[in-house]
Amino acid sequence: MTNPSLARRLVLAELAKLTKGRLSLRLPEGTELTLGDPQAKNGARIEISDENAFRRIMLAADIGLTEGYMEGEWDSPDLNALIGFFIQNIDQTPGMSGSARKALGVGLFRIADRIGHLLRPNDKKTVRRNISEHYDVSNDFFRLFLDPSMMYSSARWEGTDSLEQAQANKNESLCRFLQLKPTDHVIEIGTGWGGWALHAVKKYGCRVTSLTISQAQHDLAVERIQAAGLSDRITVKLEDFRDHQGLYDKCVSIEMMEALGHKYLPAFCASIGRLLKPDGIAAFQYITCPDSRYAQFRDGVDFIQKHIFPGSLLLSINRVGDLMTQESGFQLDRLEEFGRDYARTLDAWCQAFEANLDKVRGMGFDERFIRKWRLYFRYCQAAFEHRNIGVVQAVYVRPNRKG
Repeated sequence: MTNPSLARRLVLAELAKLTKGRLSLRLPEGTELTLGDPQAKNGARIEISDENAFRRIMLAADIGLTEGYMEGEWDSPDLNALIGFFIQNIDQTPGMSGSARKALGVGLFRIADRIGHLLRPNDKKTVRRNISEHYDVSNDFFRLFLDPSMMYSSARWEGTDSLEQAQANKNESLCRFLQLKPTDHVIEIGTGWGGWALHAVKKYGCRVTSLTISQAQHDLAVERIQAAGLSDRITVKLEDFRDHQGLYDKCVSIEMMEALGHKYLPAFCASIGRLLKPDGIAAFQYITCPDSRYAQFRDGVDFIQKHIFPGSLLLSINRVGDLMTQESGFQLDRLEEFGRDYARTLDAWCQAFEANLDKVRGMGFDERFIRKWRLYFRYCQAAFEHRNIGVVQAVYVRPNRKG
C-alpha cells in the first residue's frame, strides 16, 4: 500500500509506543509488523483484513477496536492474549478504559459513546430496559454455557475442577459469611435464576425473599423453585429494591451492584440499613476496579458498558465501604478477593459457548452476536487474569454487633 490512510498512520504510531510484551500485526495487504518488545516470551497477534478497522480505532479507541472485531474487520488466534497485551500497556494506551492517557487523533468520537452511556442511567424507568437487554436475551441461550445451577457470576474453584461444584462453593461461602440458620429470613437483591436461594434453603432451611427486575429470570426462577418444592420457603418478586418494604435478618446480593452505576449506588447502600434488623448481616459479591483508577472508569465508557451491560460501572471497594457507613451505618467486617477464579469461570463459559455454536445459530443469533459474546468472555477473562479488575465477597455489619 503506497499511501497509508491517516487513520492507519495515527493508529500504528500509537501502537509503536507500547513497549510491554510483543505484538505482531498482519495488515490488510499482507504486510507483517512486529511491535513492542521483540524479545518478549509471550506475544499477541492481530490480523487486520479491512482498512476500516483503523478508522474505527482512530475515532473510538478501544470501543472502535472491539466493534471492528464484531464486524469481522480483524481477527486474532488468541483474543485473550491480545487483550492482555493492551492491558499490560494500559498506561500508554490512549482511550482505553481505565487509562488516563490521551493522544491527539485517537478516540476523537469517544464523547459520543460517553453521551450514549449517560443517557442510560439506572433510574427506575431505564433500569428495566438496561437489564432486559442482557438478561432477557433467552433463558435457553444462557443454559448453553452456564452450569446446571444457572449461576451467572464468578465461581470459587478451590478444591475442584467442576464448574458446578465451584459455583456451589461460591454459594456456600456466602451462606457461611451470613451465618445462616433455619429461623433467618433473607432478602436477596438480584435473583438471577434462583441458584443461590435454592442452595441456601436446601442446606440451611431459611426463608428467602428475592427481588428481580428481569421478567425472564423471574419466570424461570419461579419455575425452578416450584420444581424443587420450595415455593413455601422462597418468594420471588418482580420489584425494584428501591420500592421494597420489609425487615430481614440477612441480605445477600451477587454481582448486582455493578449494574447500578455511580449515581444510584448510594440508594442501594441506604436500602440495606432500611431492610435489615439491627443485628443483621449483609454479604455481597461484586466486581471491582482499582480504587486509584475509579475516576477513569467512572468518567469513561468501554465495550462492556456500551454493548454488554448498559449503564453499569465497576465498583471501588473504598467507595462501597464509605457509602455503607454513610448511608446505612454498616462497616466492613470481612473481605475476600478471588479475581483469578473469575478468569477461570469465564474461560469455562467461553469453552461451553464455543462448543454449542450450532445451537446458538439455531436460536437465530447471527455471526456478529457470536463474535460479540466471544469477545465479551475473553475481554473480561484477560482483565481478571492481569488484575486490571477483581471480584470480592464482602461482609458488612453494624458496629458493636456480637458474633
